[in-house]
This record gives sequence, structure tokens and C-alpha cells, in this order.
Amino acid sequence: MTIDANGMNYTELNTRLRAAVAQGIDEVVVNNVLGQRFIADGLKGNIRITLNGVPGGDLGMFMSGPTCIVHGNCEHAPGNTMDGGSIIIHGSAGDAVAHSMRGGKVFVREDIGYRGGIHMKEYQEKRPILVVGGTARAFLGEYMAGGLIIVLGKNDGEPVSERGIGSGIHGGEIYIRGNVQERYLGTGAAIQPYSAEHRDRIAPIVQEFSKALGMDPQPFLDAEFTRICPMSSRPFAGKYTWE
Repeated sequence: MTIDANGMNYTELNTRLRAAVAQGIDEVVVNNVLGQRFIADGLKGNIRITLNGVPGGDLGMFMSGPTCIVHGNCEHAPGNTMDGGSIIIHGSAGDAVAHSMRGGKVFVREDIGYRGGIHMKEYQEKRPILVVGGTARAFLGEYMAGGLIIVLGKNDGEPVSERGIGSGIHGGEIYIRGNVQERYLGTGAAIQPYSAEHRDRIAPIVQEFSKALGMDPQPFLDAEFTRICPMSSRPFAGKYTWE
């Protein structure tokens, strides 16, 4: 099924996508996407949605199961509170990528903005994953309660060179290719040893990311990473006052 979204309101577009799911259609291509918000929000099932263009904010919010492939850039918060499925972005994305994500995977080939992975969380077997091929801006993994973030830094320069990494983190892990200066860490975050066990843990994810986005995984598999974890499960416990 193919949809031409040129000039289409996001409500109509999402209505057509929901109808496709109800009809049992397993693949939809949407052309001329330009800023339509909430695409695939709340959708369930195994449908594959290819988006050619630039989706608006909150792509895949509350989504559980589908795969969204974006051939272009993305606006803010793709994967917001996503429960399952995949979002694969062949470009860059804005701020708050994977905001409060609680399951599934978000892969971004290029760069992301501020507060990527903010409030990510996990429960039992549900462990959300955010992988960024390029760089991430300040406050990566802020208030992170679970899940996994990997920043590969495929371009020249430091993958993350701004403050607040893991600020308020109390669960999950952040892996950043190369060395990260401690001055960039936020409150509650600490650099922990990176061993062969950790390399083996992230290797299948790096390979999956590289395959999905047509990249060579070997430079990433051979690289050293900085592993950032919570100092405690209650980083701000000492900030409260009690009567």
C-alpha cells in the first residue's frame, strides 16, 4: 500500500495507517512526508511503515510492534514512550529522542539533539535501546531509569562533548565510543570499567544497527567505549528535607 502525504493533515494520515492495520496490510510506504506529527502513535502489530521525507514530532509514540523506517531526518521525540517495535532513521533527529521509551529500538544513523534518552526506563524483559551513529548533544540520558544508549561517533570529533551526560541517571547504561572527560558527566553518573564482557554485550546491537543502516560495523566493534552507569539508584536522595 502506498500513501501520498503531500499536503495531508496528520489526522488523515494516521487514520489511513490505522485502517491499514485493521485490514491486515503488512507494509505501507508513505511518500512526501513533511512535518506530520504523531505518525504510527499507538499502533500495534507487525506492520512495516516506510516514511519518505521528514516526519514531525512524536513519531511512534506509544507504539507497540511496528517498524518505522525513515528515509530523511526526524523532528523531536521519535520513540516517545514507545513500548515495542523499531524506528530506523536514515538521517538525524531532534531533541528528546526516545523520551520515556520503555521498549523496542530507535536507531539514528547521524546525529541527535539535546536530552536524548531522557527518562528511558525498563521492566523485566523490556529493555529499550537507543543507538546513535553520529553525535549527541547535552544531557544525554538525563534521569535515565533503565535501558541502553550507545553513541558511535562515526564522524570526526567527540561523540558527546557537552555537559550533563547521565544527569540524574538511576538505572541503565550509556556507552560512548572513545574517551569521555569526567567534566561532561552529570550528577549521579559515573564512569565504570569497560571489559570484554561489555564489548560482547553491545556487539550484537552494533551489528544490528550497522546492518539496518548499511554501515560497516567493524570500526565500532574494534573501538574502545566509555561505559557510564548510575552512582546509585537515588542520586538526589540527599537533596530532600524531611520534617
